[in-house]
Amino acid sequence: MSTARTALFALVLCALPAVAQDWSHWQWTDWPQWLGPHRNGISSETGLFGKAPSFRESWRVHAGPGLSGLSVVGDRLYTMYIHSGEAYAVCLDARNGEVMWRTPTTGSDPSGRRDRRSPRATPTVDGKMVYVFSALGKFLALDSQFGTRRWSRDIMLEFDNVSPGRSFAASPLVERNLVLIEAGSKSGHSLIAFDKASGEVAWTTGSDERGYSSPIIATIDQTRQAVFFTGYGLIAVAPQKGRVLWQYPWITSQSTNAATPVFIPPNRFFISSSSGMGGTVVEVTATDGRYEVAEVWRNNNMQNHSATSIYYQGHLYGFDGSVLKCLDAETGEEKWQTRGYGKGTLIVADGHLVILGERCNLSIADATPAGFVEKANAQVFRRSRCETVPSLADGRIYLRDDKEIVRINVVGVTQ
Repeated sequence: MSTARTALFALVLCALPAVAQDWSHWQWTDWPQWLGPHRNGISSETGLFGKAPSFRESWRVHAGPGLSGLSVVGDRLYTMYIHSGEAYAVCLDARNGEVMWRTPTTGSDPSGRRDRRSPRATPTVDGKMVYVFSALGKFLALDSQFGTRRWSRDIMLEFDNVSPGRSFAASPLVERNLVLIEAGSKSGHSLIAFDKASGEVAWTTGSDERGYSSPIIATIDQTRQAVFFTGYGLIAVAPQKGRVLWQYPWITSQSTNAATPVFIPPNRFFISSSSGMGGTVVEVTATDGRYEVAEVWRNNNMQNHSATSIYYQGHLYGFDGSVLKCLDAETGEEKWQTRGYGKGTLIVADGHLVILGERCNLSIADATPAGFVEKANAQVFRRSRCETVPSLADGRIYLRDDKEIVRINVVGVTQ
């Protein structure tokens, strides 16, 4: 895109006056966890963009280093970042960005130093509780209104989980009465489920190295499954008991599988990694209570470095390194590609891609395999790098870099 065009949209972002919005088309929803309500990166809201959308900045506040996503429930926003040299879980007023509470998430490591690593996991909000996971393995349940600690577990100390140089990054997954995490351990504690009210261990299983990916829930053959993408591959467990249902090996350089597995109903999954691994769609079938996993296709058309691809209407949208692509989910065939976003991130809302480029340019484009058509673009942060996926709640887009958090109102023009 041209410098003049970027400057123009940056000006619109900061100075555009309020324009009447047709609120009647919106389905008011929260964004309570990693990748939204269903952990698939898709918003159910409609009537957002129209034919010529633009952006109006609502507020901007100072934050701190961190890659943690932004969870929004009602008038509250939850995230994690470094403040004054310490790691914190933070709650902001989503209406104006004011800090409502800030709770330290200090963890430990064998050397005794405190947790100053930038947090990577996204808070998971579940009613009156919010669950946070620090970069050095401190897992906390906090009161969502006041930030007071209900219970906490130190994964490094309690579960003999020592992996020098490897941070914890998986966002907690709430499933009924339990909260699940990928801990990564070779001592039977790779996957752990806690009672979400008391913090007591419900089950542990596996000895896989952690891969930085966050788990999802899927239902196959009427069976609920918690699906993890560990450092050693895809693994599904019965969420209430921890029994392993099936596995699919996927060994990468340094055991780094960072992108969240993508569920393709009714019984397929897409996984992808960088370093030459590419991506694959696998199909899971059940016969007499036993599962088999078969590869549908595999190629190098989509190598997700860390950003998760989105499955939408039969196609996969995501970043192959620094190239944004659309693939046919049935065949893996590339439908289109475009550049200009670096190693960006994206979600889908109202039939559109909401893209945040690595250099912090926000874009709205049609989510269609017919071709890439961008409708709006604005520079949100300057002299910065953006690695955190956008969040969308009640028609507002929430973004962050390692210094600031901003709320963007979308102004949809229908004519």
